[in-house]
Amino acid sequence: MEKSAVYHQPCSVYAYPYDNDTLHIKIRTKKNDVRCVSMIYGDPFEAVQDTNGKYEWISTKTEMEKIVQTDLHDYWFAAIKPPFHRLQYGFILTGNDGDTAFYGDRGFLSADRQAETQPDNFFKFPFIHETDRFKAPDWVKSTVWYQIFPERFANGNPSLSPENVLPWGSKDPGREDFFGGDLQGIIDHLDYLQNLGIGGIYLNPIFAAPTNHKYDTLDYFSIDPHFGDKETFRRLVQEAHKRGIRIMLDAVFNHIGSTSEQWRDVVKNEENSRYRDWFHIRSFPVRESENGNFEGKTTLSFDTFAFTPKMPKLNTANPEVQNYLLDIATYWIRTFDIDGWRLDVANEVDHAFWKKFHQAVIAAKSDCYIVGEIWHNAWNWLQGDEFHSVMNYPLTQSIIDFFIEDKITAAQTVSTVNEHFMKYMQQANEVSFNLLDSHDTARILTKAKGDKQKVKQALAFLFAQTGSPCIYYGTEIGMAGGNDPLCRKCMIWDEDKQDADMLAFTKKLISLRKKFQTVMIYGTLDWLIVNDQKNLLCFRKKYNGHALIFIFNHGSENQNVILSDYRLTMVNAWNGEEFASGTVPVPAQQFTILETEM
Repeated sequence: MEKSAVYHQPCSVYAYPYDNDTLHIKIRTKKNDVRCVSMIYGDPFEAVQDTNGKYEWISTKTEMEKIVQTDLHDYWFAAIKPPFHRLQYGFILTGNDGDTAFYGDRGFLSADRQAETQPDNFFKFPFIHETDRFKAPDWVKSTVWYQIFPERFANGNPSLSPENVLPWGSKDPGREDFFGGDLQGIIDHLDYLQNLGIGGIYLNPIFAAPTNHKYDTLDYFSIDPHFGDKETFRRLVQEAHKRGIRIMLDAVFNHIGSTSEQWRDVVKNEENSRYRDWFHIRSFPVRESENGNFEGKTTLSFDTFAFTPKMPKLNTANPEVQNYLLDIATYWIRTFDIDGWRLDVANEVDHAFWKKFHQAVIAAKSDCYIVGEIWHNAWNWLQGDEFHSVMNYPLTQSIIDFFIEDKITAAQTVSTVNEHFMKYMQQANEVSFNLLDSHDTARILTKAKGDKQKVKQALAFLFAQTGSPCIYYGTEIGMAGGNDPLCRKCMIWDEDKQDADMLAFTKKLISLRKKFQTVMIYGTLDWLIVNDQKNLLCFRKKYNGHALIFIFNHGSENQNVILSDYRLTMVNAWNGEEFASGTVPVPAQQFTILETEM
């Protein structure tokens, strides 16, 4: 037994309360190294007295389930309901060679009576506190998101457009171009989004700013005049809510625009500015024109986002800055009833501020959704007191690597997906913000080099995962585009230029997600077939006696997939076709979704 590969950490993603009565316990071992894992557990204070007057701890033993496997590790799981909300527990591991060992708070011990009864040897979960438990808005789990870059979605009020506005869709966008998209344009197409099946809109920034992307905020309390005014935004929220569509705003609190009142005061008054401590200033005078990374030489008199002088970094440890930003966060909730915040460059802001942000936002609206822009492993932001989710780019990359760019095998895909979902608590996975592309990436059709079947497979796989899927505007009609700024083209509204087949596919996929959302959200995942040679993936999600089986044939040849354990009639959830046997034909570069009972 490879003991160095065994890992468990109490009060972490390996041991946490799923609800007020249930603890989720996980332990990791080396791949194919351990035959079984038993868990010994009980209340740390519950004991019985024997005839000699000696007290003996009351414990229970249960077998853990091996739930997923990666290239390196196996993960074992148990859900325990401690009757008194406390738990003392340890593990007995049995290796393939028959050797056993007890693993607890003091490491490895011989698996014997003494080790299994001494309280000091056991891990502790002191108490399930409802206030400490990770809680996320329940509505997010069943939401399909639609991301809109407001300047490029629709021009509903041409009178608001800037003087240098270009005709809609007249050219590929440059970084400085304006095409006149606005809030009225979004309102005008809410019926379109409702018909598509969308349940939430994620809006890139709408606050006053000089650029088309608005991440260099001038005034967080104002709508950009080229987008509309507050009453237009209020109408957007109200009309969206009437259609069952939530609204999530995007804000960047890591930095502010160089045209903001606060920064201009620093530039003007230098050391005497009342805002000097709002920023990370290295030296005076601040030299905007010299600040940045030019020709490989970095010159900084103040910290910025990346090396962008127009985006000076805010000092979120300053109480005045904190109060200013928290007022912004709660203002848009209280005044306009928004449903969520997406937070740009979230990993560069201190944890202490995000904890205050979480408290303020949840106090203003208890089911407000908080998403951070973090592109890497984000476990320390997802403990329940900062974000509910992050932009799930690691999952995105696994899907792209297999389905879009053919960089990894089927087995490697399973490993990376499994590893990803083991990093977070189940509650965080259930509301994970899952996506294939965004305003920060090349569009998925471009990454697929125009291969529509690859895109369809990737979308179907995304929608099958636990979490809340997001569609980037235009993906549903086959829009393409490279990295920024080409991923920010004008939405195509001319139906003759839209991909009607992709639109119908997307509607159907969203409808299927809604129909089977309980199984897709809460279902236990089992990988049934993983074939590298045939580029074949088959997995099952089951919940309360109901199951969906997903088969992805990413190979170049048609496959007859044999599901030998299934003798009951299975129904193709996509087209209603029934299968009386366990043999399912799946054409090349296609997928099949089967509905069955367990």
